[in-house]
Amino acid sequence: MSTFCLDDMICFAVYSAEHAFTRAYRPLLKALDLTYPQYLILILLWKTDGQSVKALGEQMHLDSGTLTPLLKRLEAAGHVRRVRNAADERVVNISLTETGRALQVKAQEVLASMGAAIGLCDEEREELRLQMIELRDRLNSVVA
Repeated sequence: MSTFCLDDMICFAVYSAEHAFTRAYRPLLKALDLTYPQYLILILLWKTDGQSVKALGEQMHLDSGTLTPLLKRLEAAGHVRRVRNAADERVVNISLTETGRALQVKAQEVLASMGAAIGLCDEEREELRLQMIELRDRLNSVVA
């Protein structure tokens, strides 16, 4: 019978790294009055404003039941507007407000701080990012 060592398990390395990321982001995002998932949604909207809830969910790998409360909180904070698509009432588009757009400038400091905390060069960071995406996609293909 083999023994398990938590520190030797990839799943624990990913799990504990995710918690470390959350702890590192928390004080930076608190200054913006954002949670990490809200920050990620804003990043998607800063790149392409006016996306549908479905498109945001696909990019975030979240279902609408998880995403909708996040969007409602962002709307209540004045960062986004939820608007039904005129061509298809079933589609809800999410658009940034001026307040939401203004956060992008402040968020640059978050990005710089986290880049410094991670401490990897551009090549190392990109290699790790690609490995994590490959791992995610492999696991998703097993579960799907």
